[in-house]
Amino acid sequence: MDVITLTTDFGTGSPYAAVLKGTILTINPDARIVDISHEIPAQDVRKGAVVLGDVAEQFPKGTIHVVVVDPGVGTDRAIVYVEIGKQRYVAPDNGLLSRLAERTAPSRIIRLENPGYWLEEVSSTFHGRDIMAPVAAHLSLGVRPEKLGPAVSELAGLDWPAARHSLKRIDGIVLETDSFGNLITNITAEMISDRPTDSRVCVVCNIYETWGIYHAYGEQPNGTLVALIGSTGRLELALVGGNAAKVLGVPVGAPVVLAWE
Repeated sequence: MDVITLTTDFGTGSPYAAVLKGTILTINPDARIVDISHEIPAQDVRKGAVVLGDVAEQFPKGTIHVVVVDPGVGTDRAIVYVEIGKQRYVAPDNGLLSRLAERTAPSRIIRLENPGYWLEEVSSTFHGRDIMAPVAAHLSLGVRPEKLGPAVSELAGLDWPAARHSLKRIDGIVLETDSFGNLITNITAEMISDRPTDSRVCVVCNIYETWGIYHAYGEQPNGTLVALIGSTGRLELALVGGNAAKVLGVPVGAPVVLAWE
C-alpha cells in the first residue's frame, strides 16, 4: 500500500488537515498517511518548495505527496500530478515543485481535469479536500495517472538564485530558517569542499560575522554564532543554545558572504 504524505500551510491547530485525512480514508480506508508539515507559513509557496526539496526524496519509492500551499485556489492555476525521480506529487502548479524539478527533471506531468476522481461538489476555496486528496487516494488504489487528465510539458517555476563563488569569496543568501531558528543558506558543502574551513574563513551575514566552519553546534559556548554544514548539506548559521533568526533579526533573503584571507 502506497504512503500518502501531507504538506500544508493549515497549522497544526486547524481542522483542515484532519479533513484531508478523512477524505483520503473514506476512499481508501487502508491508506498510510504521514504528515510532513502543517506549519508552512500561510501562503508561503517558497518555503513549501524548500521543505519538499529537503524531505520528499527520503520517502519510499512511489510515495504520493499531497501539497496544499495554494494562494491561487479557485483561480485558473492548474493542479498537477507529477512524477519526479521515484516520488509522485499532487499539488497546485504554482512553483511548489520547482526545487525538486530543478534538481531532477520530471518524467511525467499531468494536469488534473477529470472530475470523476474528485469529490462530487468542489468548493472554490478548498481544492485540497475536493480535488487533491481524492486524487491521491485513488492513485493509492492503483488508478493509472493518464486517467486524471492531459499530459503537459512543463511546471511553473520560481526564481532560485544560485550562490556565486570566486577564488576567495562565495556570495549566497539565507534560504530559510528552521524550527530552531538556524539560518540555512544556499551555499552547499560541495562549494567549500576544497577550501579551508578553519579560522582563515570569515562568514558574514548582514552585520554579523563569525570565523571558521564547525562540525557541531556544541563545539562552541552558548551564545556564540557559529557556521556549520547542517543535515541538508548546506551551510547554516546558528546561535548556540539560542534562536539566531529571532535574536539577530536576520530575514530570509539576507546576504551571506564567505571570504578567505
